[in-house]
Amino acid sequence: MARIYFDKDIEYEVIRDKTVAVIGYGSQGRAQALNMRDSGLNVVVGLRPKGRSWERAVGDGFSPLPIEEAAEKGDIIHILLPDMVQPQVYERHIAKHMADGKALSFSHGFNIHYGLITPPEGVDVIMVAPKSPGARVRETYEAGSGVPALIAVHRDSSGNAKRISLEMGKAIGCARAGLIETTFAEETETDIIGEQTVLVGGLIELIKDGFEVLVEAGYQPEVAYFEVLNEAKLIMDMIAEGGFMKMLRAVSDTAKYGGLTVGPKVVDKRVKRNMKVVVKNVRSGAFAKEWVRVWREKPERLKALMKAIERHPIERVGRKIRKLSGLE
Repeated sequence: MARIYFDKDIEYEVIRDKTVAVIGYGSQGRAQALNMRDSGLNVVVGLRPKGRSWERAVGDGFSPLPIEEAAEKGDIIHILLPDMVQPQVYERHIAKHMADGKALSFSHGFNIHYGLITPPEGVDVIMVAPKSPGARVRETYEAGSGVPALIAVHRDSSGNAKRISLEMGKAIGCARAGLIETTFAEETETDIIGEQTVLVGGLIELIKDGFEVLVEAGYQPEVAYFEVLNEAKLIMDMIAEGGFMKMLRAVSDTAKYGGLTVGPKVVDKRVKRNMKVVVKNVRSGAFAKEWVRVWREKPERLKALMKAIERHPIERVGRKIRKLSGLE
């Protein structure tokens, strides 16, 4: 079972006198920088000069620095840029400032786990990964609560690496909900596997297939949309709030019986076998190599995949339904 730490388990012993350089000011960068600053830490923000994020950081009361200056100033360099951007930014602007005693921190382990960033010996390498979008990380912090986070240590050169990750997690507000100890490998691999098999890939394909089957059987697209997509959110909300049993107790007996007897025939053992192939490809690094190659050499590939989804009939119907519902 995982070890979980809470606010009461953590005292600020190491990072109060350190400077945390947050590199990037997107969803997570903004939320984590603001939360740590509001928790009393000395936070600087490193950004590309005069970009949109720069202006937003200024509006939030920061005095942003170019990334290289922030990296030089920071004792803890917390990189919150997109995965594929990180290696280039690290090599160009950060690596030269990774002196002994500093800490390099992430909220996703991809580049460390797959060796795309290799910090020098003498540098702590840690992770603090809130399990929620940045807007929610900030919202819950301001409300006096928080979201859970994963913490991990890849390298402990100072003897304080775990302590730093715990204290950062507390400052971000995540120890209010719980900091779950993991490893870079476990966080990275489970994140990618979950995205591919369930959260992104699996859900899109399941919903698309359900919509297509209903429409091809002669049912109206608008009605099909409600049954396979709109209500999926309502079902997931109940599962998230109280597990499968809360959802099952809330739906009709017809839905219970049909779902529990027919569902396993649709999402059957073949699906699980396919998922195990995904696990193998992620663990071996095959997927990471493929993705890095596509991102570098064929960026149009992802754009084409996105365009295909955008053209799917369920997206057209969805825009219509969301407009009727006042969501767009």
